[in-house]
Amino acid sequence: MEEIPNKSHVLVLPFPVQGHINPMIQFSKRLASKGSIKVTLITIDSISKSMPMLEYGSIKIHSIPSNDSPPESYDHFLEWFRSLVCKTLTTIVETLSDTDHEYPVKVIVFDSITTWAIDLAHELGLKGAAFFTQSCALSVIYYHMDPERTEVCYDGCGNVCLPSLPLLEKQDLPSFVSQSYLYPSLSKLVFSRNVNFKKADWLLFNSFDVLEKEVIDWLRTQCRIKTIGPIIPSMYLDTRLKDDKEYGLSLFKPNSETCMKWLDLREIGSVVYVSFGSLASLGEQQMEELAFGLLMTDCYFLWVVRATEENKLPKEFMSKAKEKCLIVNWCPQLDVLAHRAVGCFFTHCGWNSTLEALSLGVPMVAMPQWSDQPTNAKFICDVWQTGVRVKAGENGVITREEVARSIRQVMEEEKGVTLKENASKWKQLAKEAVDDGGSSDKNIEEFLKFVMH
Repeated sequence: MEEIPNKSHVLVLPFPVQGHINPMIQFSKRLASKGSIKVTLITIDSISKSMPMLEYGSIKIHSIPSNDSPPESYDHFLEWFRSLVCKTLTTIVETLSDTDHEYPVKVIVFDSITTWAIDLAHELGLKGAAFFTQSCALSVIYYHMDPERTEVCYDGCGNVCLPSLPLLEKQDLPSFVSQSYLYPSLSKLVFSRNVNFKKADWLLFNSFDVLEKEVIDWLRTQCRIKTIGPIIPSMYLDTRLKDDKEYGLSLFKPNSETCMKWLDLREIGSVVYVSFGSLASLGEQQMEELAFGLLMTDCYFLWVVRATEENKLPKEFMSKAKEKCLIVNWCPQLDVLAHRAVGCFFTHCGWNSTLEALSLGVPMVAMPQWSDQPTNAKFICDVWQTGVRVKAGENGVITREEVARSIRQVMEEEKGVTLKENASKWKQLAKEAVDDGGSSDKNIEEFLKFVMH
């Protein structure tokens, strides 16, 4: 790396939920590893208490104390968090600058959801970089389908035609677009992120160039974008960051030893790993169909069922399944996906989980639920060709027969061979992106040069 003469201090402001904090911590690690820079991650005290340690090498954690508990209402939480940061950020910047003149605070890297942070940064004389914890494709969809714009083009069948994207059916659109009436507040929030295209000094995306080439090429005609992903712990990719095997935060305690011991007893590629993340909630009928669909495959399966979801499991299921499955409340997902026994990931297609599967070369069965997941599933199946997508019935429920059919496609049929080959290809490309001289590695260095001046 070319020597950078100046020194600088970067503040990182994630939105305080696990799926947003962890990618931004990982980016902070990558940035700090370049030297000549200090990084301070700003979060709320209830989150910092869940972190296993308060310092990550040259990364410091600044916890904002609050006298009251965070509101449960999403709208109220957003405003509560904004108010808390706005009241304290000036003092944080002044304190850091006063205590270490050698490393002046110059840039705030803020979660793209916290759109108000760019104004706050500029008021303090700082640059602002918006960090997107979603795919570039999703941002293009939100950009063009913003209710205030009129650029959306439909074909004769009602499919959406947008620059740089494949033809999108209604089932491929994010739920905040296709079903915006169900999520008025969240829909307004995701479209508000478009302000970052106008105001932010940089846009940082947890993706990599070859993964979304056409989309990224188009975005670069509109704004200063840098892909800096896939942002997962280094030991699973390029191994350049020593001992970087863990994300910074887990709000659930994983059953690590139990999972790994059980997987160690299974043959290579014989296990279906099933997980729907920390938020998704399936109805009782869907849980029943999924449970018995898994049984119908006759494959071993490791299923993450959060404690709040356990009561939805069919009563007779456990007695029938005990020979073939392990059910846990949470697991070390990266370790599981990297295990030789796992041959398929049955997933909701959240962006972090999708990137992890691509980076570790695991083919997927896509069962998207909401938010960006339908769009991610479209790319998994039709663009990257590393998975298959289950088809819902007229009542919206995916039958046990469809669950079993989709898993067998990946685990047993000729299509599965192709999916595995494609998954291996993307694994190698993901590693190359973050490795020395790769596209994401170069982009981080270029961003660092921007930070230093």
